[in-house]
Amino acid sequence: MGKKMPELGSKKSYISWPVVALMDFVTVIGFDDIVYNFHNQGLGIVFTWILMLFLFVVPYEMMVGHLGSTFDDEGGGITSWVRATGGNLWGYICAWTVWVSSLPYIVDVANSTLISFGWLINGNGSMSDKMSNSMFALLTAVIFTIFIFIQHHLRNSLQILSIIGGGAMFIVSILYVVMMVAYLGQGNMPHTQPFTLKSFIPKFDMHYLSTFGLVIFAMNGSEFAAPYVTEMKNGKRDFPKAMWMLAIMTGFLTVLGSFALGVFFNAHHLPNDLKMNGSYYAFQYMGQEFGMGQFFLYLFALTQALYMMAQLAVLLDAGTRMFLSDTAKEYLPKGLTKLDKRGLPINGYWLTTGICTLIMVLSATLPNMNSIFNQLLNLNGIVSPYTTCFLFSSFILVRLHEDRFQSDFVYIKNKHLAILVGAWCFAITFGAATLGIFPTDETPGTAAWSHVLTLNIIEPLIMIAIGIILPLIARYQRNKELN
Repeated sequence: MGKKMPELGSKKSYISWPVVALMDFVTVIGFDDIVYNFHNQGLGIVFTWILMLFLFVVPYEMMVGHLGSTFDDEGGGITSWVRATGGNLWGYICAWTVWVSSLPYIVDVANSTLISFGWLINGNGSMSDKMSNSMFALLTAVIFTIFIFIQHHLRNSLQILSIIGGGAMFIVSILYVVMMVAYLGQGNMPHTQPFTLKSFIPKFDMHYLSTFGLVIFAMNGSEFAAPYVTEMKNGKRDFPKAMWMLAIMTGFLTVLGSFALGVFFNAHHLPNDLKMNGSYYAFQYMGQEFGMGQFFLYLFALTQALYMMAQLAVLLDAGTRMFLSDTAKEYLPKGLTKLDKRGLPINGYWLTTGICTLIMVLSATLPNMNSIFNQLLNLNGIVSPYTTCFLFSSFILVRLHEDRFQSDFVYIKNKHLAILVGAWCFAITFGAATLGIFPTDETPGTAAWSHVLTLNIIEPLIMIAIGIILPLIARYQRNKELN
């Protein structure tokens, strides 16, 4: 599908750059991402966010802007960039890796959608105690199916959900920061003590390094907006604007949001299920501090449900488009490249659901919902950063061959400095992904640690195996047609 989406009316409908930024925002950062990393690093995460904002986020998103401007007529995003710079085979390898690496996160988002409804219904996190692992996996699969139906039948559902979900999440995150300022302004003390400058300096040990993959995972994903550059009126000019807006929103939310968590939580004594339920606790505690009962909790739970549904819609659509839009057809079975009457790769959606369900079933062998949630979340800190390495290698190749790849937006005019920055981002991303294989939520030497380590190795290997099988099926189909 190397062409633009079919027009459904007499007049072409374009997506504006602020909408693209909001669509991207729901895939890049959310309040949950702040809570996850606060659980891993405590107050030290504030230092990490500031460091990464300048050393990783801004360079990364400007590289996406540069590549999006260079290949503004391509519909596959990062897969188009790798195919254009490295050839069809590398294009397929990248397309598969990008797509399959998003699947653990899609499972995680579907889980989070389910959890948000649990809080909305019960007003607490009791769902994890009442629900069996098998029911948790079954309901997650049901959510996938519902969203495939929504995208298949409702026009513009993705844009509408993104605007509502992304906008609402950013607003409630600002609200959390504002209420933190009001809380301190009343003369109240932070719950974390001591709350000094020294408290914000992380401890540079193996645990800290093994959690860096999740930090990078929380900040990456901006390339998911790249397939929509072809839907913009002037993608070359406006796509980089969306990336700047995204970088500013990301910086605000991560730094100030983490600081606020240190005010309302005691960073030295955090709940065991903070990764799964921490966002809800954050707003619940805030309501208690201001004598407003469960108001903030229900406000956030509703926002979280909308935000997670928007994320699921964008990830299912953009990720599948990336994989199928311009990957060389010789590597894919015919059924996967089939489009419905709206130009959507419907069979790709179903393959996505099948693999996501398999991942969920494997992780359901862990003892409880909290362990399942944490393992699937940390799996993202392994597979997602590895995938992002393709983006940096493409940027390096584009700058090495500037005579072949022209861009209206140039990130870093000096060619050699640009290549050096690209290589830096590649190195820290690859290193963080590798260290992320080691479990961060279990005690080393225990059976639980070994169980999670095994899943962290087996699940990516299964993804690689399926990626090898698909081209073999495609070759078999071609040979059958010739005979």
